[in-house]
Amino acid sequence: MSQSDTGMNTFQRLSATTTLTAQQAAVIKQTYMLFGLSVVSAMAGGAIGATSEPLARFFSGWIGWIVAIAALNAIPYLAMAVRHNPVLGVITLFFDGFISGIVLSPLLFFAALVAPSMIAAALVITGVVFVAITAFIFLSGRTFSAPRGLMIGMFAAIVAAILLNSFMNIGWIGVLVSAGIGIMGVISLVSSTSGVLNSPDADSPIPGALALFAGVFNIFVAVLNLLLRLAGGGRSND
Repeated sequence: MSQSDTGMNTFQRLSATTTLTAQQAAVIKQTYMLFGLSVVSAMAGGAIGATSEPLARFFSGWIGWIVAIAALNAIPYLAMAVRHNPVLGVITLFFDGFISGIVLSPLLFFAALVAPSMIAAALVITGVVFVAITAFIFLSGRTFSAPRGLMIGMFAAIVAAILLNSFMNIGWIGVLVSAGIGIMGVISLVSSTSGVLNSPDADSPIPGALALFAGVFNIFVAVLNLLLRLAGGGRSND
């Protein structure tokens, strides 16, 4: 489901307060549950990729790059095709997350060698954004206030970045970068959620879960790349 289906621009999505019907409230909670499943499966795939040199070498090459692009486009398309089948939809979302973690193996393997703490830092920032917005969704009841979600999520991202510096000594530049990308992640999730809730086609949690996962996946990659640069890794994922 694309956010363009809602007829709302970004500012409208970020400033909207939506009173939910019982069906909308149920669908958005299901969406976040499936979103969480994708995140967990991506972590499992990433854990394998971070410790597998053969996978890192394969996905660093042009054949692996083609395979990755094909998989990351084909699996969401398949998920959309089976979005009204609960069993196949959940399986496909799990597979999408797992493969997404696997294809990050070059970046994760490199990070595990040169700065393993940066993987933890990227996971913390991404995880805090995910948990903060998910908790907000489940505690919101029948009203979704995008501005309130933004404030809660941004506060959580800033606090997480400061705590990271306390435990990992990433420096104030690292704090600013981490907090900045965390805030961008909050904006992405809140905007996507508002778009899902205001879409006339919100008949399944699958499209929303795919959109939310794509946002968090991109946040994690951006955070890890920048933290590696700050740590002197000097390389970004192709």
